[in-house]
Amino acid sequence: MVVLLAGPTACATQAGVDDVRVANAEYGLAGDAFHRGRYREALQHVEKALDRNEANADAAYLGAMVMLVFCADDDKSPDCRYDEAERYLRAALKSEPEMRDAKNALGVVLVHRSRPKEAVEVLEPLARDMLYRSPEKAWGNLGWAYLRAGQHDKAIPALKRAVAAQPLFCVGHYRLGLAYEKKGEHAAARQSLTRALGIEEGQCSRLQEAFWARARVQKKLGLLAELRQDLQRCSELAPRTQVGRTCKRQLQAPR
Repeated sequence: MVVLLAGPTACATQAGVDDVRVANAEYGLAGDAFHRGRYREALQHVEKALDRNEANADAAYLGAMVMLVFCADDDKSPDCRYDEAERYLRAALKSEPEMRDAKNALGVVLVHRSRPKEAVEVLEPLARDMLYRSPEKAWGNLGWAYLRAGQHDKAIPALKRAVAAQPLFCVGHYRLGLAYEKKGEHAAARQSLTRALGIEEGQCSRLQEAFWARARVQKKLGLLAELRQDLQRCSELAPRTQVGRTCKRQLQAPR
């Protein structure tokens, strides 16, 4: 009896080991495809990894990153599915509850899905987590969630903490500018937006939404020459986007 019981247990253990091994191999292939910009191929390997081992948190997280790349390229595209990104992230966190980057990404997805209060619930503990190595991201996204929830008084200190943690975080400066704009503090808004656009690293100087935001503030401050310059730059950066078209219309409108 003992021998007969031991046989199946050993086989089941071996099958589990094989599943984990194959899932890890598929995750490796997914990562390679992702870094090469072959996102659809990466997603196929992610799904194969999760079919063999649904507890592979790294594969689930990578699946979410693929979905967010699709949304970054065009959030109106049928390839952009924030619901799928959320599904992957919740799967990752179910397997590895302390995966901090997945918590941060989940907060971002919830904001995009117009659920900023839920995002705050995810991001508030993360922002105060001393073990998270990217505090500027957590504070920046928490400030963004507050902003989307209409809690501007909470958004400003959160975004200040984000840019204090990383002064070159141009998106943080941009969102801080938006928060000041919402409160009607136009001089402070202009200062934050100018800081965002003045950062040379990355694509900060090409942040189209920041030019449009600063143009609105310039108008409120009566800085008409500066307003026209921002509208011109905004419309040139990406003329086919909604923001680009808005800037062009404003540029052509009579003053």
